[in-house]
Amino acid sequence: MTTPVPSGTPLPKPTPPADSLPTNSPPTTVTGPTTVPGPTAATGPTAATAAPAAPGRRLAAELVGTALLAVVVVGSGHQADALTSDAGLRFLANVGASAAALTVLITLFGPVSGGHLNPLITAGAWWTGRGTPAGLPLREAVGYAAAQTVGAVAGTGLADAMFGHPAFRLSAVPRGSGALWLGEAVATGTLLLVVTGATAAGRGRLVPGLVGVWVVAACWATSSGGFANPAVTLGRALTDSWTGIAPGSVPGFVLAQCAGAAAGLGLAALLFHGRERARSGVRREPSDNS
Repeated sequence: MTTPVPSGTPLPKPTPPADSLPTNSPPTTVTGPTTVPGPTAATGPTAATAAPAAPGRRLAAELVGTALLAVVVVGSGHQADALTSDAGLRFLANVGASAAALTVLITLFGPVSGGHLNPLITAGAWWTGRGTPAGLPLREAVGYAAAQTVGAVAGTGLADAMFGHPAFRLSAVPRGSGALWLGEAVATGTLLLVVTGATAAGRGRLVPGLVGVWVVAACWATSSGGFANPAVTLGRALTDSWTGIAPGSVPGFVLAQCAGAAAGLGLAALLFHGRERARSGVRREPSDNS
């Protein structure tokens, strides 16, 4: 039984779903470490609320997460190589394992550090939030990128050691051509568009799954195999397996990835109403004692 509302009494406005709230509405959460007065917390592209995390914990999460990603990328390649000589099956196994790992790791580390696991995702978080209270400071973005790179190198060495291969042996797989660079630009640009656009559209919680699905598509659809991550690309230069990349091919790949990332951010800003909405999930929540 309901109580009649007196005539002329304004009805309460319905509360919008959490995903539809503006990204700049306080309180907010974070996809990367940022600086605001008082201790703060970082969350990932999922835009989930989390308890404040110390800077050291955020950096450790990015290092460990990227290391585990490299373990899966390189280790699944070794496992597939040991099980079959069919190149298609090896690639299928490697791609599936890598996409699954990304989905799990972004979901797991998102509430701690943002689950970037990629210097270009971090760069996108800094760029889209620059000059705003919720923005990601350049100093912390650099710290993230350093942690991710160290993690990728360590994870590559760990994967080689697990399968009895010499650790940190330079790759002999050349991947240097204009067609491959174009593939890397497309794979990386779309990755940035997916992460930034989904968050700007209020669908940040879907980002882990969307990234995993895009990785599968990019690996199969692009000529380069969709590395789309400078840190893991550098790590893969240190494994002498078919998942590797010759050190001389790394600069071209990284430059292509950076160009693609810039294009992806530009498209996100154009399609999702500029940088105030396209924030790559970078949102900050002050702690109770701030």
